[in-house]
Amino acid sequence: MRYELLGPVRAWRDDVEIELGPPQQRATLAVLLLQESTPLSPSQLVSALWSGAEPRAAIGMVRSYVSRLRHAGVPIESASGGYALVAPALDLTEFQRLLASARSSASLRAALALWHGTPLSGLSGAYAEAERVRLAELRLTAREDLAAADIAEGRHAEASTALTDLIAEEPLRERPRELQMLALYRSGRQAEALAVFTSTQQLLESELGLYPGPQLKEMQRRILAADPTLTPVQPSGPSQLPPQLPEFTGRAPELATLVEALKPMDSSVPVQGIEGLAAIGKTTLAVQAAHKVSGSFPDGRLFVDLAASPDPLAELLRGIGVTALPGSSSERAALWRARTTGLRLLVVLDDARSEEEIRPLIPGPAGPAVLITARQRLYGLAHAQWTKLGGLSPSDSLTLLEHLLGPARLAEDPAASLTLATRTAGFPQVLQAVAARLASRPAWTMSEALTRLGRPAPGAPVTPPECWAIEKPYESTLSQLTPTQAEAFRSLASPTPISVPTAASVLGIPLSDAAVLLESLVDAHLLEPFGTDRYRYEEPLLMFALGRQAESMQPS
Repeated sequence: MRYELLGPVRAWRDDVEIELGPPQQRATLAVLLLQESTPLSPSQLVSALWSGAEPRAAIGMVRSYVSRLRHAGVPIESASGGYALVAPALDLTEFQRLLASARSSASLRAALALWHGTPLSGLSGAYAEAERVRLAELRLTAREDLAAADIAEGRHAEASTALTDLIAEEPLRERPRELQMLALYRSGRQAEALAVFTSTQQLLESELGLYPGPQLKEMQRRILAADPTLTPVQPSGPSQLPPQLPEFTGRAPELATLVEALKPMDSSVPVQGIEGLAAIGKTTLAVQAAHKVSGSFPDGRLFVDLAASPDPLAELLRGIGVTALPGSSSERAALWRARTTGLRLLVVLDDARSEEEIRPLIPGPAGPAVLITARQRLYGLAHAQWTKLGGLSPSDSLTLLEHLLGPARLAEDPAASLTLATRTAGFPQVLQAVAARLASRPAWTMSEALTRLGRPAPGAPVTPPECWAIEKPYESTLSQLTPTQAEAFRSLASPTPISVPTAASVLGIPLSDAAVLLESLVDAHLLEPFGTDRYRYEEPLLMFALGRQAESMQPS
């Protein structure tokens, strides 16, 4: 299920909205969602809902609200004498994640696109109002940061328009006016920029009896002095690549293949793809390869997170200096191809989901190259060459653990260290989560780690944080499967290889359907072929699938 708080409180299952009942019942769900999986007792819920003016039967009303929400399909768990929603898919969580990432214009636009009205609208009470105020401040700051990012990336006109709206809404807020002065100045409108300071000074003096703050006064001084740092020279070949990871390990054959293939061509566009399981290291490898070949692409290295960008084509056009964008998507795609033909330009398209998403983003020929990452191979891109990324080798896994923990820790018990590395199947995020846990427990030997680390049984009172870190990408992958695929992944989980007849028997489907279903899970990198007619789970995926299998058997 997914939930929305950045507007009316809503819940969705399979894109169908769930009826959540009257306002106080919706408020109960909202309070639980805002606690981010922390259990709340009935009395704490009463306090949040009524703020000290609760009716006599408030506890009973809360329990009734929870019961009705459960009946509607909301998975509220009883925990520690209270109630909790565990790891809900929430628009607010995604908003905060995007704000915490690199604050590029793309991530900020994606964050602000999640808003669909006044947060918690329709809910009354001091608690809801305090949260509304807090969230509104976060949104204001994100809008200011987006304007600043647009100015930094040369979109002065767009920033100025957005800031005009923001100033009209918040006339006494000084940062939008400071940014407006900068946007106008960089647009060659110095007099208008200084007029913003004058009008702000008059407004603050008449309304509050105050003078502009130090940032506004400093901006005025720099404009009057024609400070050259206010108009930085933009490089001719912009690079938007994320930094390389210092602990990058292994992948030598894959990296060599990509570096060799990513070369400018005279009449076509080389397109290389990296496919693999979520969190297997596709983006890391793509960034490493892009930095390796950057010298071959002096006109620019562009990077777009397709999952976060609301308009990838517009982002790419702005990346090459186009500020006046055509209205239709077909015109934008044509302009993109025309402007990029002949440019030595590398385009990295991260987390692609479909061929339709990629096709308009392919640049013109005779210079550019494209590097794509995707969880599944995009068979509709006939001209693309794909590299399948699996786990690291045992030796590379040990090397990564040495980078993260130091060689002395592993040297204490080499055999246990190798066993631990092997059990991770070389999955980088598993290795990193395990290393983070071991770093927090310096007294543990590697042998102790083998016995202590692992997914707890269903119903255990606590799930270790490293388990959440390991399984979150798999949850995301599972959510993209069909119900039939997800059921097969869970039901077939076994430490021994699975044959097609076994799968057909367990699932109660014909052999031909079972064969197609198993191959679809291979395409999603959730199963691996084992011989000619059998399939197996890598250990981290097996632990995840067995956990899901056991949870499905628990009484509700």
